[in-house]
Amino acid sequence: MRKISITLFCLVAFVVSQAQNVPSMQEFLGYGPGAAFTPHYKILNYFRALAQSKPSMMKLEKYGETYEGRDLVVAYISSAENLQRLDEIKKNNVALTQGGNTTSGPAIVWLSYNVHGNEPSSSEAAMLTAYTLLSGRDTRANDWLKNTVVIIDPCLNPDGRDRYVNWYNSMKGKNANVDPQTREHIEPWPGGRTNHYNFDLNRDWAWQTQKETQQRIKLYQQWMPEIHVDFHEQGYNEPYYFAPAAEPFHEVITPWQREMQTLIGRNNAKYFDQNNWLFFTKERFDLFYPSYGDTYPLYNGAIGMTFEQGGHSRGGLGVVNAAGDTLTLTDRVMHHFTTGISTVEIASQQAPRILQEFKKFYDNSSNGVGSDFKTYILTSNNLNHLKSVAELLDRNQIRYGITPTQNLKGYNYQSGKDESINAEKYQLAVSAYQPHSLLAKVLLEPKGKLTDSLTYDITAWSVPYAYGVKAYGLKEKREISNDNIFTTTSNFPGRVHGYLKEWKSFEDARFLSALLQKGIKARFAEKEFSTGNKKYSPGTLIILKTSNQQITNLDELVKNITDSLNAGVDPIGSGFVDAGADLGSPDVRLIKKPKIAVITGEQSFSTSAGEVWHLFDQQLNYPVNLINANDLSRLTFSDYDVIILPDGAYRFFTDKATTDKLKQFVTSGGKLVAMQNSIGQIAAADWGIKTKTDKDDKDKAGEYADLKKYGDRDRTEAEGSIPGAIYKITLDNTHPLAFGYPDFYYTLKQDTDTYSFLKSGWNVGIIKKDDLVSGFVGNTAKQKIKDALVFGVQNMGSGSIVYLVDDPMFRSFWQNGKLLFCNAVFLVNQ
Repeated sequence: MRKISITLFCLVAFVVSQAQNVPSMQEFLGYGPGAAFTPHYKILNYFRALAQSKPSMMKLEKYGETYEGRDLVVAYISSAENLQRLDEIKKNNVALTQGGNTTSGPAIVWLSYNVHGNEPSSSEAAMLTAYTLLSGRDTRANDWLKNTVVIIDPCLNPDGRDRYVNWYNSMKGKNANVDPQTREHIEPWPGGRTNHYNFDLNRDWAWQTQKETQQRIKLYQQWMPEIHVDFHEQGYNEPYYFAPAAEPFHEVITPWQREMQTLIGRNNAKYFDQNNWLFFTKERFDLFYPSYGDTYPLYNGAIGMTFEQGGHSRGGLGVVNAAGDTLTLTDRVMHHFTTGISTVEIASQQAPRILQEFKKFYDNSSNGVGSDFKTYILTSNNLNHLKSVAELLDRNQIRYGITPTQNLKGYNYQSGKDESINAEKYQLAVSAYQPHSLLAKVLLEPKGKLTDSLTYDITAWSVPYAYGVKAYGLKEKREISNDNIFTTTSNFPGRVHGYLKEWKSFEDARFLSALLQKGIKARFAEKEFSTGNKKYSPGTLIILKTSNQQITNLDELVKNITDSLNAGVDPIGSGFVDAGADLGSPDVRLIKKPKIAVITGEQSFSTSAGEVWHLFDQQLNYPVNLINANDLSRLTFSDYDVIILPDGAYRFFTDKATTDKLKQFVTSGGKLVAMQNSIGQIAAADWGIKTKTDKDDKDKAGEYADLKKYGDRDRTEAEGSIPGAIYKITLDNTHPLAFGYPDFYYTLKQDTDTYSFLKSGWNVGIIKKDDLVSGFVGNTAKQKIKDALVFGVQNMGSGSIVYLVDDPMFRSFWQNGKLLFCNAVFLVNQ
């Protein structure tokens, strides 16, 4: 027994000894920082080894999985004392957003790496950063960790990272080739930047349309860090960028947040100067669009920053840049490592003030400070539209309810004037007197105030326009109750002739998809009709037992679908209606279940193709066939009913044999849905639609008008640009493409591509003069974007081409356009 005890004691002593030996990357992986690209599973294994070696200072937590099943994890690193009371620290920190007073705790520093998969140096830096904080390699780290809890997310986008790393490792030889023209520097479609569905996760923070983002934000909200750094890479010829950021700053960003960015930036600069590394600040990367990894934390009270290293997908393990210098992966790792450690250092030094200012941000927010409108009222006759808004607010922890609207005045988003509130059937109210009021302001305000027209992203995104609801902004505080406004009921009597489903939102398209998947035949009304003392608009779905006699349990199936989607349907006892066309009329169209092909792969733009794929696969649950554009010449077009061309640059339009087959597909009854840039290629192929030409309106100054100053070239270019602005367009809602809409629609324009009105076809959505609602548009661009087609349908033989000049489901957050896209697929040309 004594012998066993001695052996056990020795074993325990050995384990304890080993636990103090924090493994370096060289020791665990077999190579040092930047010597190779590390696959995601090895990154996870390394972080597990770190946690096992130093359990008193590090805890690893899995918070989710990617679409492809890879683990998403964070590491918590702090002093042993802090780690023992980690839950208490978390609770106290979140309490600061709710009026709590405990500002003596450690500051929370969250470091996010590799949101773009083909910007891979940052995950390598994450491993080095964690090792340095734990190992005692930097003797200052122990002091820093007394005042901070460092949260490291080593890879926000494992699917994209592994796509890039696996490709690169399969391309390189024994030694890396630094010639940027070689194959290991030219990544194939779709690249590793995006996630599984080709979404840019760094544009998704506020909208949370993607699984990875939803899981991450849920954890983020459980901590509410005071500092957040988002590590990126840019072109390999660019020097390193760190904050302070460029203008425009959104007006809700506080002087303290600006000051702290500068303080951290100066500390970064100190280390970069010591190492003779190039860097820049206050240029290119602004703080306006709300859904980035720097702006979203800023609008949630943190010090949000982007750090950008040169390199990304073309950097490889080494590349010769334009200056003739060789930039190595090791260089890139060390730069990111340095700014990460520098940020922790300043956070530790400034922890008391950081916590005080964080509390002040939320105290002010809860008292309505910084919000012009003290109450927002959103209203709609369509409950699903408001439910979609409520889901977005829930995801961002923005509180809402209802408030009486009688005899109230407010700023009408549609008219741009202060008017009496004309509330529709349903309403949702948001108060500025709540912790997340500034985030609510950023998302809900009709127009953001731009301090500079040179921006990195879209300049308009107002939720009421994007979600298709009326809105009013009130200058006074209103009491808001938390009554449930989202109850939907359907009556299922014993014996019915069929069911009616109003067609007014994307949720109704999901209902149609579910019907078609169950083999249930549905029709839609082309004209308004009335029955049972209720009016039904064009597009209304009609499910009749007459058409579905082969389905013996139709009532049960319809009820199951309505229950699963929380959708309301109206049972009917007869096909005879009170007014309008009876349900057996020729004006009632059968919806054929379409077989759909989406053109993807090289030539399509991956994010646009991904939007379409995600819509069908994750939202509609409707099957589509992804066809590589390079294979179109071999495609049997007659196998499909609908072909969707996402935004892209399609070479096949120069191949007569392929374009003849595509045209034959349309004239034989097929439907082509063309999006954005693909329309320009159809116009160039002379299929009927015409690019809008500018009239010769040269200035009277003649040749002097062409004189420009070199130093003003960025401003001059901005005159012809539209980075993303909202226009109100006129809709012909008697056409199936616009069923379910009023006679207007708010579209997000991102370019100046314009097309003339169709002479032979239907101009369903058009921009007239002075239809700009919100966002920056250069003066030259503004003159061009008027009297132009936005959405149209051209008949060709027995088929049709649907033109979607603007993206109706931009980044999947432009909720109100999704029904229009479904109209194009399911209703047009039936």
